[in-house]
Amino acid sequence: MIRAKKREQLIVDLLKSIGEDPDREDLKNTPKRVAKMWEEFFKGYDPTHKPVITTFKNKNEQNNDQLIIDTGHFFSHCEHHLVPFFGKYYFAYIPNKKIIGLSKIARVVDYYAARLQIQERLVREVADEINSAVKPKGLAFVLRARHLCKEMRGVLKYGGEMTVSDMRGVFKTKKSMKMELVSYINTHG
Repeated sequence: MIRAKKREQLIVDLLKSIGEDPDREDLKNTPKRVAKMWEEFFKGYDPTHKPVITTFKNKNEQNNDQLIIDTGHFFSHCEHHLVPFFGKYYFAYIPNKKIIGLSKIARVVDYYAARLQIQERLVREVADEINSAVKPKGLAFVLRARHLCKEMRGVLKYGGEMTVSDMRGVFKTKKSMKMELVSYINTHG
């Protein structure tokens, strides 16, 4: 409760600093709403929200090159300007002895994205976490994102994307695996 009150006071001070009146009728509850929103946006700092990665024994080990791809959307906040960056992720792996519970990929992405971030670190953190739990033959994590710090301020270039990838195992050593993933991403962009 003390932290929430401190956050609310920060918003009151911020509103005053930009020339607003925090007591204005339409802004009366804004500090409380923003403090609550920040708690949700940045839950990645709270270790109690870290997902437990469920894995299962891979009963199909003889199919050595089965490519599994999961896609989804994410949002995070740039640590340099505190504005959102968001986009789509592509997660792919070649199982070894374990497979991952499908919902866990999105949960891991969301957990690490719920911090002040840079895209490069976000990609590495997600790849490290899942690689550690599953120990696949190969893992690839690709993140395409729009950065509002580039679109709303500074250079003011709307709609561009930045792509960051982390390729491990057979995605680094077997060109055919990497090309299959790249083809999928380009087709399903």
